[in-house]
Amino acid sequence: MALKGQKKRTYPFELKMEALTLKKKGWTKRQIANKLGIHDRDLIKAWARKYRAQGAYGLVDRRGRGSKKNGEYTDQERYIRSLEMENDVLKKYFEILGKEKR
Repeated sequence: MALKGQKKRTYPFELKMEALTLKKKGWTKRQIANKLGIHDRDLIKAWARKYRAQGAYGLVDRRGRGSKKNGEYTDQERYIRSLEMENDVLKKYFEILGKEKR
């Protein structure tokens, strides 16, 4: 856990997968942490728990706002909600237009 004023370290997905692969091969958490430069050995246990529960998706860092990278939205649920709201606005607009024509 980061102390006040310290930034939380993040590790790339590939490193997490490599740590779990080494764990499956029988390496200890201490050996894995030393080899891969992981400062908190308990992270390996947390990553294993997330991997068992959610698969590889559980290891992806989903913090922060979804952004648009290379034309694709990383936060698909937020994008879907915005499209649904846009559809609702358009439906109301066409409903109002239909009433005015009468």
